[in-house]
Amino acid sequence: MKRIDFWFDFISPYACLAFERLPVALQGLSYEVRYRPILLAALLKHHGQLGPAEMAGKRDWTYRQVAWQAGQLDVPLQLPARHPFNPLALLRLAWACERQGAPNRYVCETIFRHVWRGGADAEDAGRLAALTAQLSPPQAPDSADVKQRLRDETDAALAAGVFGVPSLEVDGRLFWGLDALPMLRAQLEQPAKLDAAWATAASVAQGRTR
Repeated sequence: MKRIDFWFDFISPYACLAFERLPVALQGLSYEVRYRPILLAALLKHHGQLGPAEMAGKRDWTYRQVAWQAGQLDVPLQLPARHPFNPLALLRLAWACERQGAPNRYVCETIFRHVWRGGADAEDAGRLAALTAQLSPPQAPDSADVKQRLRDETDAALAAGVFGVPSLEVDGRLFWGLDALPMLRAQLEQPAKLDAAWATAASVAQGRTR
């Protein structure tokens, strides 16, 4: 059975859509998923990038495309009242619920839907308190151990070559974005068919840089 590492941040609507669609995209295959919440802002800072919602034109396009894609994929999704927001409390809550090495799908699903269903404020203190009570984490989300675990996971993502979310890793190959789910399925079914694509990327010489 193949293991997929799923790197994501709850702030990303594309990560939410990929999370919701993953069971459908891989239906009939044998695999297990390790859900690994990470801080997207740290990835962006490391690579010297702005987030999509930090650029006016790209921000508008992102929200339009996400709304359209959610309809196409039949995934109920509503934009939160404010975006972008600070996801640290949600990421730490997920890791505070960790059992057997990672938060389970129920925990991640509950937090994603806290953000991306209903159109409410993801950072609202009352809602966060209710969410925490619902999940009943065995560790305190604001504990030093939980904060360190989130930092460690984000560092591990960077070491694995993750540059954005959602990213899914299997067999040492990284698949980025919602639209990479068909490629991920191909990797699980017949990985040799992707050998040429991987070899092509490695064969291109670095051109001009800025």
